[in-house]
Amino acid sequence: MSDTELADWIRLEQTPGVGQETARKLLAAFGLPQQILAAGFPALRSIVPDRIALPLSQPPSEQILSQIARTLEWCDQPGNAALTLADAGYPPSLLNIPDPPVILYVKGRLDLLQAPSIAVVGSRNATAQGIDNAEKFSESLSRAGWTIVSGMAAGIDAAAHQGGLRGPGSTVAVIGTGADIVYPARNRALAHLIADGGCIVSEYPLGMPAIAANFPRRNRIISGLAKGVLVVEAAAQSGSLITARMAAEQGRDVFAIPGSIHSPLAKGCHLLIKQGAKLVESAQDILDELMMGPAQPSLQASLAEAGADHPLLSAMGYDPVHIDTLALRTGHDVAELHGQLLTLELDGSIEQLPGANYRRVA
Repeated sequence: MSDTELADWIRLEQTPGVGQETARKLLAAFGLPQQILAAGFPALRSIVPDRIALPLSQPPSEQILSQIARTLEWCDQPGNAALTLADAGYPPSLLNIPDPPVILYVKGRLDLLQAPSIAVVGSRNATAQGIDNAEKFSESLSRAGWTIVSGMAAGIDAAAHQGGLRGPGSTVAVIGTGADIVYPARNRALAHLIADGGCIVSEYPLGMPAIAANFPRRNRIISGLAKGVLVVEAAAQSGSLITARMAAEQGRDVFAIPGSIHSPLAKGCHLLIKQGAKLVESAQDILDELMMGPAQPSLQASLAEAGADHPLLSAMGYDPVHIDTLALRTGHDVAELHGQLLTLELDGSIEQLPGANYRRVA
């Protein structure tokens, strides 16, 4: 696509009052953006209100011209691209959802947008167990050839990207800001790794800051790119449930990892399972459902290794347990248990929860 053609797409998208839905309506009525911009006010007002038709029929504002120049300059940098609905490289999976983005701003490997993908999402305030599950499931799926799609938020999303980068499937991050902005700032190093070996995608124009309303909306792209969505941990009101709902509406499979009945971050997953999501205990469960062949043994082997029969781990079980309860189960006094629990916590076998409660990580 030439710079002139891309400029017309950007101008259409940036015209005040023209959102994604209106842009698609205009494209359906007139064809390509250059035809929309050449249609004239009388023709345009038959499709959209005067307040939109008027700026489309007039020369672009200085603000729009500045945004066009900024975007074209950004696209000239290696690894950057803007894909429109008319581009052959536009992800075919997104063309099948009701509201595909008019323009995708992409940083990194464009080929990953054509690859078979699984979305892995979950809580920002994840437990150590959830982080471990997200990384290992994502690594196993990536090693089996699946690209891991997530939202580059803290917690489960970040862990999913890290796991995906360890396999040939790699990872795609769908963000809620402009593609030239890293949010949250703590993920800056991760964003550079994804830009180098994976792909960062946004529907928002360059310079768009983090606005709360944009993040739930980008979830339709996360689910739309994928053949299925895995929810690792989610509270009952988690935004991950929005992604799962959108996935179901788009005809994608929904998977959920069960957790302890006492864990608030398992409530969302259990709700999804009650509503028909597929309960999974390993990456192989997902691959079997999607008929894509065997997973690498790394996940099962890692979980088995982590579950080695330390006497205190056996006494803990898999639900949160208070230190006083452990004392009763093991016959050890609390002071002695503190030392053993600290050792297990340092090697990553358990995590401490509020109120002197502890939980096995794997």
